[in-house]
Amino acid sequence: MNETGGNGTLAAKVERLFDVVRRPDGERYTNEQVAQACRDSTGESFSTTYLWQLRTGKRDNPTKRHLEALAQFFQVPPAYFFDDEQSAKLDEEIALLGALREAGVRSIALRTVNLSVDGQAVISDMVEAIARRENPGAGSAPS
Repeated sequence: MNETGGNGTLAAKVERLFDVVRRPDGERYTNEQVAQACRDSTGESFSTTYLWQLRTGKRDNPTKRHLEALAQFFQVPPAYFFDDEQSAKLDEEIALLGALREAGVRSIALRTVNLSVDGQAVISDMVEAIARRENPGAGSAPS
């Protein structure tokens, strides 16, 4: 099963999860940490080399159990790896999680929690206006 979807190949999807989902200390998970967790959850072999091959596209035909183990580890539904629509939706959430990891973005987001709906709309409009000014050819920011 050559996995492709909204954000590309299986390798791209797995790499995206490694980029965004981090350890509690903010560091990236290693192949060994993820492979060990997958071995523990499935009871099957799941080597560091195998994971590296999935991440680099050298292997693109994992078993259902391996995909389920990766999905469980990274806390995404297994459909992330093969459903285009699900993958696209989750990619937006993953991008948000990645942005919230940055202290400045997190601080701004937390301050908007207590604003009214109208206040949040004003902030959203301001962010879009700044984004258009800083990157005129890109269009409006995603909602």
